[in-house]
Amino acid sequence: MKQHLWINGKHEESETYVELKSPYAKDLLAEVANADESKVKAAVDAAADAFRKMKELPAHKRAEILKRTAELLAERKEEAAQIIAKEAAKPIKTARAEVDRTVMTYTFAAEEARRLDGETIAMDAAPGGENRTAYTVREPIGVIGAITPFNFPMNLVAHKLGPAFASGNTVVLKPATQTPLSSYFIGELFHEAGLPAGALNIVTGKGSEIGKHFTSDDRIKALTFTGSPEVGKKLKQEAGMRKTLLELGSNSAVIVNDDANADEVAARCVTGAFAFAGQVCISVQRIYVHEAIFDEFVSKAVEHTRKLKVGNPLDEQTDVSSLISGDDVDRALAWIEEAEAAGATRACGGKGSENQTIEPAILLNVPSDASLSCQEAFAPVAIINSFRTFDEAIEEVNNSRFGLQAGVFTNRVDLAFKAAKDLHVGGVMINDIPTFRVDHMPYGGVKDSGFGREGIKYAMEELTELKLISFNHAHR
Repeated sequence: MKQHLWINGKHEESETYVELKSPYAKDLLAEVANADESKVKAAVDAAADAFRKMKELPAHKRAEILKRTAELLAERKEEAAQIIAKEAAKPIKTARAEVDRTVMTYTFAAEEARRLDGETIAMDAAPGGENRTAYTVREPIGVIGAITPFNFPMNLVAHKLGPAFASGNTVVLKPATQTPLSSYFIGELFHEAGLPAGALNIVTGKGSEIGKHFTSDDRIKALTFTGSPEVGKKLKQEAGMRKTLLELGSNSAVIVNDDANADEVAARCVTGAFAFAGQVCISVQRIYVHEAIFDEFVSKAVEHTRKLKVGNPLDEQTDVSSLISGDDVDRALAWIEEAEAAGATRACGGKGSENQTIEPAILLNVPSDASLSCQEAFAPVAIINSFRTFDEAIEEVNNSRFGLQAGVFTNRVDLAFKAAKDLHVGGVMINDIPTFRVDHMPYGGVKDSGFGREGIKYAMEELTELKLISFNHAHR
């Protein structure tokens, strides 16, 4: 099957195509179009031409299109989940959960499309402001360049498209090279739902080539990107005066105080660490456990980890499947060896096997300068270190160039508020893991974890411009 580009409401052939194979079985899934400069330009042309129509589309119409897209996706849930499972090697039960979340994300976008409004300003609060009435409105920016990763190929696309369309923008979307089929599938649903031709354009190919056009074409007014810090920083540097919304990952940490239930919290942390083989921006990677319950926690974490089934993503029983590439397997295994050489102890797992899989691994007492401590693993590997004082644990969590979300388990209200105040991250989850996310909450990080916030309402603020209108009543 050949997968063509999607430009101006129709499929467009390309000069070249690239084979797309499943990470687990290496089955040929499709031959995917490679967009050259002319095709990217055509996509931007279409988006720019469609902007006037989208901008003038009433809010209720935009809401209806988003709602209908959500309904169509719900009707084809299993088909969508199979696409995700095959191209991303996401376990099928996890893929179905992603589709459910995507339906919810577009539903939230439909609702927020009806609530995009401003506020009145009390102009007479300042001398000279008498006899004036003012209000603000939010207006769409124009063409949005969206670049999405492989790990949530439908829901993270929804976090770009949903707020963009809800606020009246148009989009040129560049999905991850390994997971383009999910995006093309969604493109068909939006077309069926009545989205104007050209409002959504999908181009596939090398990120470096397409990203270059996104930052050089002045008609693209904003960039929204989820991916690595290195690429995100480069895009931001090249974006100039364009708005940028960047979600760049993390090495998320959890603090487990001595009053926590070791078994319950260990089970929750194992879920957060190894869901989708750890390939989640907010995967649990670093766990800091009070020394009083350290041994018990480790024992329970190992016990829960060994129950996970590694295998084919299409198997209903599979919990952990392939990493997205062989290079990522090699890197993760090398980092495990590096940590052990630096004095860490491997409590379980960490062996690579066929089909690009790694047994979920737990390492203990990993030095803070080891790659598994200070870099983003994006693999089924978690570290558990002990701490004596709560201040020490907070310091360890903050000792990172990342700051997306963090989790804290304690029954002490004073410590919970202390963590909320002192942790330098975008979100603090009290008595939960940092992997927790619902799709309407503000989501984003500090430091190298990104810039701006997602979550439909908050992303709409990023993708709109505020305009003030003031009336002078005294003028004749």
